Amino acid sequence: MLYQLTIEHCPRDTLDDITSLLEDAGTLSITLTDKNDEPILEPEIGTTPVWRENVIQALFDNKGYAESQLNDLQEQFPWLTGTIEEIVEQDWQRASMDLFQPQRFGENLWVCPSWITPPNPDAVNVILDPGLAFGTGAHPTTSLCLHWLATAPLDNLNVVDYGCGSGILAITALKLGAARVQAIDLDEQALQATQSNAAINRIPPAQLIIGFPNIIQSNNDLLIANILLGPLQSLKNEFKRQLIPGGTLVVSGLLSEQVECLITHYTPDFILQETQIFDSWALLCFKLV
Repeated sequence: MLYQLTIEHCPRDTLDDITSLLEDAGTLSITLTDKNDEPILEPEIGTTPVWRENVIQALFDNKGYAESQLNDLQEQFPWLTGTIEEIVEQDWQRASMDLFQPQRFGENLWVCPSWITPPNPDAVNVILDPGLAFGTGAHPTTSLCLHWLATAPLDNLNVVDYGCGSGILAITALKLGAARVQAIDLDEQALQATQSNAAINRIPPAQLIIGFPNIIQSNNDLLIANILLGPLQSLKNEFKRQLIPGGTLVVSGLLSEQVECLITHYTPDFILQETQIFDSWALLCFKLV
C-alpha cells in the first residue's frame, strides 16, 4: 500500500526546510504544485521555480510512518496542517491513453491516437503516439497551430517545424500537401518520437528531414515554431535566414499578454498578418519583409 501525505499550505520561505525534512525521512517521492494557480514561465537559469504558496504531496509505503512524519513536522511548524490518504494503485498507462481521444481541427483534419480507429477514415488523419515528447493537440498552443494549418494553403510548400516535439505539426503539414518539412528540435527524445510517428503515418523519408537546428536548409516558404517567448525572441534572426522573402512565420507558445512584446521585437523585419487567441494563449502569423 502507498500513502500520500498532503500539506495544503506551505509558504515559499519554509518550503526548503519542510521538503528537506521529508527527504531525510525517506519519503518515496515529493511533488510540489501551486495552491493559487499562479503560472511560472521560463525561470532564470540556475533557479528552481516555486510559487508563493505550495501544496506538498509526499508518498510513503507505511501509514504509521506517514502519520509520524506529519506529527514531527507539526511540532516544528505549529501552523502546518496535513492529511493522509491511501493511494489506490492504477494502470497509469491505460489512464493516460484514455485521456487522449481523437480531435478534429477545421473541417477535415483529425489527430488520432495510434490505439484508436479514426472516426472518419476519409478525412486527413494524423495518427499519433506522443511517447515522451510534447504534442498531442490537446494543449491550446498546439491546437492553435493545427487549426491554422487546417485552413492554410500548403500545397508544394517547403516548411520548417521548429520545436517539433512529437512531430504532430510536421506530419500534419505533409498530409495537407506540403512538399517537404524539416522537423527540428533540441531534444533527442522529440526527434525519436517524430521519427516513430512519421513511420506510423507512412511519411516518405525524402519528404521529412528530422534533426537538430544545425541541419536546417534555407529557402523555406513557411516556418512554424510552437516554443516559449524567450527562444522566440532570440531566434528572430535565425528565422529570417531560413525563410524566403515574403515567407510566412507562424509562432505560438506565448501568452496573450506577451503578444505586444513579441510584435514589437519582430517589427519591422516581419509584418504581422494575423493574431489568434485561445484560452489565454496566442498564435501570431507574420510575413517576412
